[in-house]
Amino acid sequence: MSMTYRQATVSAFVRMLTNLSGILDKGAEYAHSKKFDESILLNSRLYPDMYPLLKQVQVATDMAKFCVARLTGEEAPRFADDETSFAQLKERIANTIAFIAGVSDAAFAGAADREIILPWMPDKPMKGEFYVLHFAQPNVYFHLTMAYAILRHNGVPLGKMDFIGPL
Repeated sequence: MSMTYRQATVSAFVRMLTNLSGILDKGAEYAHSKKFDESILLNSRLYPDMYPLLKQVQVATDMAKFCVARLTGEEAPRFADDETSFAQLKERIANTIAFIAGVSDAAFAGAADREIILPWMPDKPMKGEFYVLHFAQPNVYFHLTMAYAILRHNGVPLGKMDFIGPL
């Protein structure tokens, strides 16, 4: 049995975004237990020219929702990118999951051959298959990994299974 585009996107993204939500819970708990303002973690970054935790989560959710929207022709919800707390980031993740999980299997018909044109790269159209495998999935996983790494770097007690999730 071959994998469907819904499995490669919705199933994978829901799982990983759910894991990210749990990772954020541990970050919030850590800040609370150490008695420091959570904004310290939310604005932390691994290197000065990299995005802080807040932006990593925003980009991961954007990549996931826009991937599904582009493959199906659905309209993705727009978020203001104004989150300032772990709770607001978790709400953003929940809203992203609700959107992508709500897209029907039938909406993915023709996804492999759908032409994807990104607004910032209009001269480089991609077919759906290339877009999923070589652009969207790597970007979602990259930003999820950076969010994990920022929290881990700052002392939040996370392990590989927090990232991978229950098997």
